[in-house]
Amino acid sequence: HCWFLQHGPRRKPHKCFSGPGVMEGLLSRCRALPVLATCSHQLSGYGPHRFYHCDPERGKRLVLSRVFQPQNLRGDQVLSLEDRSGDLTCKSQRLMLQVGLIHPASPGCYHLLPYTVRAMEKLERVIDQEMQAIGGQKVNMPSLSPAELWRATNRWDLMGKELLRLRDRHGKEYCLGPTHEEAVTALVASQKRVSYKQLPLLLYQVTRKFRDEPRPRFGLLRGREFYMKDMYTFDSSPEAARHTYGLVCEAYSSLFRRLGLRCVRVQADVGSIGGTASHEFQLPADIGEDRFAVCPSCGFSANTETLHSSQTDCPACWGPLTKARGIEVGHTFYLGTKYSSIFNAQFTNAQGKPCLAEMGCYGLGVTRILAAAVEVLSTEDCIRWPGLLAPYQVCLIPPKKGSKEEAAAELMGHLYDLITEAVPQLRGEVLLDDRTHLTIGNRLKDANKFGYPFVIIAGKRALEDPAHFEVWSQNTGEVVFLTREGVTEFLSQVRVV
Repeated sequence: HCWFLQHGPRRKPHKCFSGPGVMEGLLSRCRALPVLATCSHQLSGYGPHRFYHCDPERGKRLVLSRVFQPQNLRGDQVLSLEDRSGDLTCKSQRLMLQVGLIHPASPGCYHLLPYTVRAMEKLERVIDQEMQAIGGQKVNMPSLSPAELWRATNRWDLMGKELLRLRDRHGKEYCLGPTHEEAVTALVASQKRVSYKQLPLLLYQVTRKFRDEPRPRFGLLRGREFYMKDMYTFDSSPEAARHTYGLVCEAYSSLFRRLGLRCVRVQADVGSIGGTASHEFQLPADIGEDRFAVCPSCGFSANTETLHSSQTDCPACWGPLTKARGIEVGHTFYLGTKYSSIFNAQFTNAQGKPCLAEMGCYGLGVTRILAAAVEVLSTEDCIRWPGLLAPYQVCLIPPKKGSKEEAAAELMGHLYDLITEAVPQLRGEVLLDDRTHLTIGNRLKDANKFGYPFVIIAGKRALEDPAHFEVWSQNTGEVVFLTREGVTEFLSQVRVV
């Protein structure tokens, strides 16, 4: 019927489309087809409130039973997923496997399942807000990067085995980019008429990156394929570039504050990327692979790689240093003209003379931030999210089928509709746990493990007049009983992105 609607019946054109009258007749026959008359009912689930996992704007309810989420809630199931029990060495990896946020594909590579994708999309929106607030422009560069670009900077050899390399059918060499300094500098260099009036230029992307890790570990914290936000800036002078550097660092700090992650900005080594200055954003965590030192007296902080191995005093004020372990979730570099001089990335100054652009590059590990947040915020048994990143903000739990409270099931359906109408920012953020063959207690236990910020239960008090619903705030442990109007007023304070 779809072919029929697009092309008409399979007849010769001169017989089917010989005139406007024939066309009108054809349209009339289309409208009369029984399948077309019922098409809208099929798409809407035969009723205005059929529980389907689809666009909430169409008046349907998002239900848990339709979410593709392979759950492995027993520890032995999780171990079998990763083949070797020794690989499950951190809390975030174990929990994300258990509740079906990720599924292993190959060593260091994971399928990101619906809940994780939703959380990542929210994280990317927060990143977009912060980057665009300082003038960032979003681009998308190819993952395949020609070898000649990397040979020009000598990083084809310098990166060693960590660079994933391949040849096409013509023998041309490429790598799967772990970062894009070469590509973006060549891009800007190809624009021959960049004026100083167009600077600073802040280009960023959120894309998949690749690194041939010798031993991937900790789930999404150290993998071979991952998502990263990488920004590259071009300025007219060292002073302007340092100003831009400060703006980006403050945007990173703002991002982590919004997520409720207490990251520490520390001095760092420039490594294979190069440049003259570098800082890392470290999230303190017991499983962190980095070690950093902080001076409580003056605020000095640095990765211990930049200090002498036996150094215990602050190099700024000579006070005692406090050392900790951390997960690197962000990194910034002031590059100067290291790359612009190689690719001749120039701009025209106020005097009309060509000058090399001063550059900076700035990375955020998107999948790593997500996993690191789960690592530091969660309990041993239950996931906790940064409020803005929770895949769904609200989970509704109606009564068990056949229970004394079953009559309240319809009230829960009405409450779902009321929330999505009265609290517009929560459209698409409310999930109904329709597994009514399970007790409320079992579903509440699952909801706690999944980490929904708010869980609303239709229990015994939902049968009162007026009905009262049990509202759990998962992050604080508070429980209150509210009427439907109280529920919507309470939820109107929830922030989303």
